[in-house]
Amino acid sequence: MIVPLAQMTDGLTLLNSKVAPVTWVVRTRLDPHQVAAAVTEQLRNASGGFPVARVRSMDEVVVNSAARQDFNMLLLTIFGVSALVLAAIGIYGLMAYSVRQRIQEIGIRMALGADRDRIRRMVVWQGMRLALVGVGLGVGLAFGLTHLIASFLFGVKSWDPAVFVAVPMVLSTVALAAVWMPAMRASRLDPMRALRVE
Repeated sequence: MIVPLAQMTDGLTLLNSKVAPVTWVVRTRLDPHQVAAAVTEQLRNASGGFPVARVRSMDEVVVNSAARQDFNMLLLTIFGVSALVLAAIGIYGLMAYSVRQRIQEIGIRMALGADRDRIRRMVVWQGMRLALVGVGLGVGLAFGLTHLIASFLFGVKSWDPAVFVAVPMVLSTVALAAVWMPAMRASRLDPMRALRVE
C-alpha cells in the first residue's frame, strides 16, 4: 500500500495497527550532508525508485526535538535576569531611602565620635542582614519546589549544586553592591549638616 507522506506525517492507523513511514539511520564519520546524496541514491536504487524525503542529521533531529524546551529556557532566563535587575533596583532604593530617613541619627553618631568605617559597616550589615534572610528563604523554597522546577528544565538537574551555590552568591553580591553605595554616602555625611536636616 502506498500512502503519500504528506497524509501520514504522524503515522496512519489501520485496524489498531499503526503504519509509519520507514526511517533509515546511517552512521558516518564524515559530515552527514556530504554523504546524504550518495545514501539517498543507494536507498532509491534498493527500493526500486521510491523517493527519499526529510534527510536530516542527528544534530538537527536533537535541535528540533528540544526547540520548545530551549525556547522556554530562554524565556525563563530573560525573566530571571529581569527579576534580578528589579531586585537590585529595589534593594538600592530601599537602602537609599532608609539611610535618608536616618540622616539625623547618623549625624548624631558621628558628632559623638562614631568612626566613618563603623557607620559604613553598620549600614552594610543592616542591609545585608535583610538580603541574606531573603536569599535563605529563596533557597529553602527552591529546594521545596524542585519537582515543579524539574518540569521546566532540559539538560539540567533540578537539584544541581552549582545552581544552588551560584544563584545565592550572585544575589548576595548584587545586594552587597546595592547596599554599598548608600553606606558610602552615609559615611561621608557632614555631622553638622546632618543635624540641621529636618
